[in-house]
Amino acid sequence: MQLSKEEEDALDGKYGDTLALAYRVLVAIGNAMDADRLISISWAHVSGVNYNTIGDAGLIFLEDISKGNARVRVRTTLNPMGYDPSKVNELNLSDEFIEKQSRIMKAYERLGIVGSYTCIPYEALDATFLPKHGSQVSLAESNAAIYANSILGLLTNKESAISALASALTGKAPYSKLRAQEARSARLCIDIKHDMNSELDYALLGYYAGRFNEDCIALKGIRQEDILSSATKPDAKANAKALCSALGTSGSAGMFTLNYQEDTVKERVEFTKHDASKVMDELSNADDGDVIVFGSPQLGLDELSMLLSMLKGRRFKKRCMIFCARSIYSKAENLGYIDALEKANATVYCDCCSCLTPLISRDDVDSVITNSVKAAYYLRSWNRVGVCLSSMKSIVEAECV
Repeated sequence: MQLSKEEEDALDGKYGDTLALAYRVLVAIGNAMDADRLISISWAHVSGVNYNTIGDAGLIFLEDISKGNARVRVRTTLNPMGYDPSKVNELNLSDEFIEKQSRIMKAYERLGIVGSYTCIPYEALDATFLPKHGSQVSLAESNAAIYANSILGLLTNKESAISALASALTGKAPYSKLRAQEARSARLCIDIKHDMNSELDYALLGYYAGRFNEDCIALKGIRQEDILSSATKPDAKANAKALCSALGTSGSAGMFTLNYQEDTVKERVEFTKHDASKVMDELSNADDGDVIVFGSPQLGLDELSMLLSMLKGRRFKKRCMIFCARSIYSKAENLGYIDALEKANATVYCDCCSCLTPLISRDDVDSVITNSVKAAYYLRSWNRVGVCLSSMKSIVEAECV
């Protein structure tokens, strides 16, 4: 890789050990990915916030690098953590977990990172915060990276917690893969032969597509209006988020495209009702559940509104957990959504997510009902609970009185 004089100096430790470490990470990644240089980025989104994800080793690392004068060089936001601090007295969490999660938060704050605690920064943050179309960014949350590449027209690879943090500290990223326009041409096209009637159908498609491990995948049979919110298509954003999150869960794909050149496509496959059923059979292993879970990715304002319109004043028969960003919660509270959801026997949690959460434990939950393929994957593999997958509409119809 060709480095500038300033980059070489930073790598040599002239600006401190933390910055030198960050550059070593980026150079190692760049060399592994055949990048010829580092480029500037304008936004980073860092994962590795939940104590359940990074453990003691990650906590010690963050505290070590945040003790000095190192600060992030670009606007940087954070993924969800492990619990909602505003509801800590209601939660059955150990003092150790709370204390260590708090130390992680403080370490990131010392680095100058915005405590957004959301996996949907593209939706939870003010629109003026987002970089303009075509900007280079570094996003570690997989659904956010895919959404940014596919819908917002930003350029990022699916970064790891370490690489995104290194980019935040340096303002740089290796110029490789999806950062270059030539890599954003699809070699695989999936022809959709299955009726796409709900957000769950888009999630099943995403999980199926992700397994092909292509950087960019063309989707034939989806219209722009199916995934772009409008007054006439209020469920479009839910479809897009379900597609992006599931695509990022099952493989290494970093984006999808609806507009593709026929001459770049080398392989074509179909997505049929049979393929959707196979994904369902793999991820959904329960006929019912003790708890209803919405929010992986976290729900946005449109989805909260959509859920309330489906409820029509009815109540959930079972405990219902809803996860959203705190900025979304504030807007929803002002609109009366939170009060209405609480009256419907739902609890809304901020700053955390249904994935890798200690809030759902095998000790008191045998299985959950959810519309999220990503949640289904992690709740089964990490929380070790059964999962009943169903669309939001179907859940409301079956579980409300």
